[in-house]
Amino acid sequence: MSANGNSEAKTPPTKGNPSLLEARDITKAFGDLYANDHVSLSIMPGEIHALLGENGAGKSTLVKMMYGVLNPTSGQLFWEGEPVDIASPAHARALGIGMVFQHFSLFEALTVAENISLALPGDRSVADIASEVAEVSASYGLPLEPDRAVHTLSVGERQRIEIVRCLLQHPRLLVMDEPTSVLTPQEADKLFLTLERLSGEGVAILYISHRLEEVKRLCSAATILRMGKNVGDCDPRNETPASLARMMVGEEIEEIKASDRAIGPVRFQVENLTRKADDIFGVDLNDISLAVHSGQILGIAGIAGNGQDELFALLSGEQKAPKSALIEIDQQTVTGLDINERRNLGAAFVPEERMGHGAVPHLILSENTLLSTHAIGIHVSSGLVDRKKTGAYSTKVVERFDVRIPRPDPVAGNLSGGNLQKFMVGREISLNPGVLIVNQPTWGVDAGAAATIRQAIIDLASNGSAVIIISQDLDEIFEICDSVSVISDGTLSPPVPIDKTDYEGIGLLMGGMGKSETGKGGDSHAH
Repeated sequence: MSANGNSEAKTPPTKGNPSLLEARDITKAFGDLYANDHVSLSIMPGEIHALLGENGAGKSTLVKMMYGVLNPTSGQLFWEGEPVDIASPAHARALGIGMVFQHFSLFEALTVAENISLALPGDRSVADIASEVAEVSASYGLPLEPDRAVHTLSVGERQRIEIVRCLLQHPRLLVMDEPTSVLTPQEADKLFLTLERLSGEGVAILYISHRLEEVKRLCSAATILRMGKNVGDCDPRNETPASLARMMVGEEIEEIKASDRAIGPVRFQVENLTRKADDIFGVDLNDISLAVHSGQILGIAGIAGNGQDELFALLSGEQKAPKSALIEIDQQTVTGLDINERRNLGAAFVPEERMGHGAVPHLILSENTLLSTHAIGIHVSSGLVDRKKTGAYSTKVVERFDVRIPRPDPVAGNLSGGNLQKFMVGREISLNPGVLIVNQPTWGVDAGAAATIRQAIIDLASNGSAVIIISQDLDEIFEICDSVSVISDGTLSPPVPIDKTDYEGIGLLMGGMGKSETGKGGDSHAH
């Protein structure tokens, strides 16, 4: 019986329909909010099928129902033509559905084989599993050392663990959520070869990605969701990234307008920054130096886990830098100052982690503005919060950055990830800071939201601000940055003008090849 008791939803697909998984009129409601509204799609054996849509379009909700994490409010799933109610992830895996989530679920202190053993049924020994991991990972071009501890692995290697863990369960449908967001271009190419091989062996792949060029390369079918509804199906090979984006958002996405920015004096400078990580699994920073001028955007590329979080914490003042280092904002030494004191000097900061770091989930948006404005006093008078001002500021950010909100001034936790990201970046940019440091500005956001954020960053630099973008997204780096350095294992490469390098060269540096001898960033202004 379907979730809504509708026996008509039980009608099997048309005889001869070769679909492996079919979703028919799937609806999922959370109170008055419909995350999915009569969504239908069909995935064939051996097909690489893209699931596309803006942030908040309902993609994650749909695949969670396919994987047994959520139950539909109404509608029906069919597996090989037979109606099925997927009760749990274990049930999904038993059917043959595997899922590689965007955020990994691994225990840092355990080995590769130990992590994989936790997800496999039965009581097989870790030694037996290690042997099979070595065999399967080598066979599919996903090399892993079963006895290595996870905390010693790169992010790309950690993703291999998640994929191999699925492969050991012999999936017939593999769901992949933003699989290349943490990979170098070279690692992504290897992953594509693996997926194409799996497809050739008859494994169906449901592929979720905001990177539309790779969707065109890999996928032979696509389902597009918008505001919870299925608004179209297409063959991505016959589309352009622009036409795919247009289907996702329902309108043309404006091209980012570059500007001839006047490069002025240095506004943010770091010299000789060396610091051991506090966390046993953290990354030590080694002799980092950089300088960013007025009107300039410096990109810091790198695979996640190479010191980006540690660097952001020191540049922002969340952690104090050693006295041996020098950090300056507009020629004023701020090495010993905390984040609030640096904000008072005209700096602004956007952390990578949205929920809990950049925003408090149970506070409304107007209250969340205080996370960045209380330090400079614009919304506080005589120790009291001026709620009229916080409300007006929040409304300005929502309107300027097209933040899609379910109701006026909602709690932050009710926003989709992409919309919360737009709010966080907009909250900082709307302060017109002289220095802006952003960690992963468009992490996990759709094409329309990314364009909005990137254009705002360019406009800010055009008005004389110095901007540092820490990003794993090379498309983003090459689209808006003037120069780029690469952080690898806590060391920063010298900056290179963006028109003097390419994806392959930066990708090699991200993978730890071709490191500079000194690791000093120096002056990032390309003269």
